[in-house]
Amino acid sequence: MTDDLRDLLRSAFRWTDLGPGHDYMVSDRSGWWRDPRILDGLGPALADLFRADRPTVVVSPEVTGFMVGPLVARALGVGFVEAYRAGARRAIAEPMIWADVPTDHRGDVQRLGVRERLISPGDRVLVVDDWAATGAQARGLRELLGSRYLGAAVIVDECPPEVSAELAIRGLLTGMDLDP
Repeated sequence: MTDDLRDLLRSAFRWTDLGPGHDYMVSDRSGWWRDPRILDGLGPALADLFRADRPTVVVSPEVTGFMVGPLVARALGVGFVEAYRAGARRAIAEPMIWADVPTDHRGDVQRLGVRERLISPGDRVLVVDDWAATGAQARGLRELLGSRYLGAAVIVDECPPEVSAELAIRGLLTGMDLDP
């Protein structure tokens, strides 16, 4: 990845203040999707984090992962599979495999599922998302995928170093790279 992409990611990112009654800021990544130079560089940069591991498919969780994952899959020359959240407003009329996701950064417990027919026993699966704060989604997907799980490529890795190492999370940026 070039320093240019890192600079673009940092400059297009904003923190949003939720106002009175909230003691934290929320990340606003919308500037990333607006800049065509970022969109052009994200797929190859994230793919390069795991290219040597030879993934055969990219799996990404809802919602933002559905935007980033296909960019990485295309850069790797592999397919893409969506990981849906249970309880979403749509029914999927085919067999799914599900995993519980540990409590995330908001304190929510989720379930993620993929279409069973789209993941083969011999696959080498790369999980891709925009942000890892606790590693909860990567942990849930690792449980679901078992030995097929290679690791997770993310734009921002905010996980404690031991969590990133355990789950093989690799990021383009860390939380410290973004201005508070």
